[in-house]
Amino acid sequence: MHLLLLSLAFFVAQMNTLQEMPVVHLGPHSDAVQIGFGGKLLELINAPATIRLPKTPPKLDDEGKIWVVRGKNLGPNTVTVADTGHFKAQINVGRTVQIGSNGSEYLEKH
Repeated sequence: MHLLLLSLAFFVAQMNTLQEMPVVHLGPHSDAVQIGFGGKLLELINAPATIRLPKTPPKLDDEGKIWVVRGKNLGPNTVTVADTGHFKAQINVGRTVQIGSNGSEYLEKH
């Protein structure tokens, strides 16, 4: 019985961490990640080889939380996410990368 309760508690805890994120996409013929994408999952389908983060790293998203975007590459090619400075992150097909900002620079979160 204890094992069943422990398993159920673990399952519920996992459900809370897997809350759905709103999904967004790049606009037609766009390579720009919008500031409003913070706190969302950016699905990349037939995306340009390189997509650009906002020129000025945002500090907070629309909900007042630290600005983070998750990029999920659905293919068919690897996508590089870059800012105007030194930040670059590659997203291979089938992978998701989380990129955050502290208001002055971008960081890949693991």
